[in-house]
Amino acid sequence: MPWWLQTLIGLAIALAAIWLALIAALLIAKPGKAQLREALRLLPDLLRLLRRLAADPALPRGVRVRLGLLLVYLAVPIDLIPDFIPVLGYADDAIIVTAVLRSTVRRAGLGAVRAHWPGTDDGFAAMCRLAGLRDTG
Repeated sequence: MPWWLQTLIGLAIALAAIWLALIAALLIAKPGKAQLREALRLLPDLLRLLRRLAADPALPRGVRVRLGLLLVYLAVPIDLIPDFIPVLGYADDAIIVTAVLRSTVRRAGLGAVRAHWPGTDDGFAAMCRLAGLRDTG
C-alpha cells in the first residue's frame, strides 16, 4: 500500500475518533433546554463579538486565527452533529464557541472581550455565565 494512502487512511481514522469523542462529550454534558434557549437569544451579539475580536489587531495572532476559524465553522452548513437532532444538534456549536471564548479570555483577558461586546450588560453577564467565564465588571 502506498505511503500516501496509509496517511490518508490514518487521517480519516483520527478524524473519526475525534468526532466520536466530541459526540461522547456532548452526550455527557447534555446542556439543559433553558441554557440552550438563553444561548440562542445571545447568538446575534455573540456573532458580532466574534467578528470584532477576530478583526482586532491588538489581540495575539493565534487568538485571531482561532476566532476566524470558528466563524468559518459556524458559517459552514456541515456540523459535527446535524442541527436537526434535538438539543445535541445545536449543543455542539455552543460547546465549540464556549471553548474558543475561554481560550480567548485566557490569552487576551476578559477586558478585551468586554471591550468588544456589542450587547447590554445583562447580555454580557449571561454570556459569561453560559461560557463559564468570571465577569468581574
